[in-house]
Amino acid sequence: MSGTSEGPAPAADLIGPAVTESDVGSPARTGPDGRPLPMPFRSAFHAAPLAMAVVDREGLITGANSALGELLGSTAQALAGTAAADLVDLTSDARTWHAYREMLRGRQARLRCTRRLKHPEGHSLWVQVSIAPLCADDRGGVLLSVTDISARRELQARLRHLQNHDPVTRLPNRTLFFERLSAALEPEAYELSGTGRIGLCYLDLDGFKAVNDTLGHRVGDRLLSSVAERLTRCAEEAGYARASAPLVARLGGDEFALLVEDSTGTEQLADLAESVLKALQAPFDISGRRLSVSASIGVVERHAAGTSPTALMQAADTTLYWAKADGKDRWTLFDPERNAHRMTRQALASTLRPAIERGEFVLEYQPLVGMADGRVRGVEALVRWNHPQFGTLTPNRFIGLAEEDGSIVPLGRWVLDAACRQARRWQLAHPDEPPIFVSVNVAVRQVWDSDLVADVARTLAETGLAPHLLQLELTESAVMGSGGRPLQALQALSDMGVRIAIDDFGTGYSNLAYLSRLPVSVLKLDGSFVKGFQYDGEGIAPNPADEVVVEAMIQLAHRLGLTVTAECVETSAQAARLRRIGCDTGQGWLYSRPVPPDRISELLRSPGVQAAVGNP
Repeated sequence: MSGTSEGPAPAADLIGPAVTESDVGSPARTGPDGRPLPMPFRSAFHAAPLAMAVVDREGLITGANSALGELLGSTAQALAGTAAADLVDLTSDARTWHAYREMLRGRQARLRCTRRLKHPEGHSLWVQVSIAPLCADDRGGVLLSVTDISARRELQARLRHLQNHDPVTRLPNRTLFFERLSAALEPEAYELSGTGRIGLCYLDLDGFKAVNDTLGHRVGDRLLSSVAERLTRCAEEAGYARASAPLVARLGGDEFALLVEDSTGTEQLADLAESVLKALQAPFDISGRRLSVSASIGVVERHAAGTSPTALMQAADTTLYWAKADGKDRWTLFDPERNAHRMTRQALASTLRPAIERGEFVLEYQPLVGMADGRVRGVEALVRWNHPQFGTLTPNRFIGLAEEDGSIVPLGRWVLDAACRQARRWQLAHPDEPPIFVSVNVAVRQVWDSDLVADVARTLAETGLAPHLLQLELTESAVMGSGGRPLQALQALSDMGVRIAIDDFGTGYSNLAYLSRLPVSVLKLDGSFVKGFQYDGEGIAPNPADEVVVEAMIQLAHRLGLTVTAECVETSAQAARLRRIGCDTGQGWLYSRPVPPDRISELLRSPGVQAAVGNP
């Protein structure tokens, strides 16, 4: 009878004390020592339902009961004289074979192992083999007992299948998926054979929640089952002529994964993702309804060495998010550079609020210069973050994050206070010069999530700065169409004497007629208009239409009682043309880059900045 070992074969299980003749009794007419045994023990041995045999010190069966013969498809008589180790496959792994031989020599107490045996009729059976010493003296011999555990193993296998498969789609579930993924990333799985690479398509369904919410979970489950069938077909087609097909698993909800072991590269994963998108394009016929869904897929492909299940899934999850953010119904490949930017963004977001408390923010100031005389009329306060890890960061790196998590409110208060205090210091330091105003950027969330009017009033009172020396800048899209609380706040600030400016004007609504109903006093023209005034470097003259548009906006703004500031003034030719068409003030590198407060003090002592400042 042939046998095969289970899985990796279990090691010998040495338990309990030695069993003597008087404890068990001899199963044969004579024991291993040749002496006859009492009849009661012999009768009990042959009548016992437990399959047993007596094995001598040479490993040969000297006697077996009928239960063992029936279990192994033979007879008790036929088993006599056969090698027990061959009969129950004890030689298939070295540790068990060594332990068995030690038992025959009387050096070990007991051995237990599990084996899968091939029955003469063709089927397999699982048995538990137990071996214990029969005699306490040096004459040796052991008692072999064999228990059929096939039914128990089958039940365990069925339970394991239920535990590791999704009941709706019958696909492997999250547990089994991670078992396979972890096994694929073990060094022994890829070092000796295969490509040494691994790939993953991680997807969820676009629009599935709407189906579930409107048509019910029964329809939703049937849709998931149909999706699973199409994904399985895609995997089978992808696995054609390869060693194995990708593993398809349902990870929960409407999330699925296709795991590609021994990936051949990103092209293979891209082809698989494309086939999935195409397979899901056709409508599904579910309960008499035609339903359409699409999928967003995150694709990751990399060397198996050096990665982990957690790292691979994090990358896949991030890439799936990108696919959704980029418009859904598409696949997106993991991009390390894009991920590094995301990680940096997360690191900044997590440290933003503490950074305000630690005083890591500073202000720089860029002059706002009168076009007619070149004198500094005001400055725009621009916040910088002196990050201990990433260095000096400009607002475009963190203002968006601050608006998302609400930290723009405490940061905005700090900027307002610091800018007003600095403006007051300049005023006191230059009593003979006309005081300059300070312009502070305000986010829409500051208007909604804080009492901006109260904050401004308190800051002006504490710093002693006159209200007309404070200008608040809001973007065009934030101001145009304002109503309710934002409009009331802007009106209250204007009534207080604070100037309101629209930043980057011309990039949004550009509804000049609406300006007459807003408490706005300044328009800041977006730099894109000013850049159209300059030569392009190849001798081509600027487009006259740009000047016509800007001149028309300036004239209409003046008719409405507004002043105009041009942003991004970089050349004297631009400044001259802006001055000719009536622009009031300019801001840009022609006059100065954003500089620390002491450089502004130097400008205030100069008669003009057109030649005095330049670029630091």
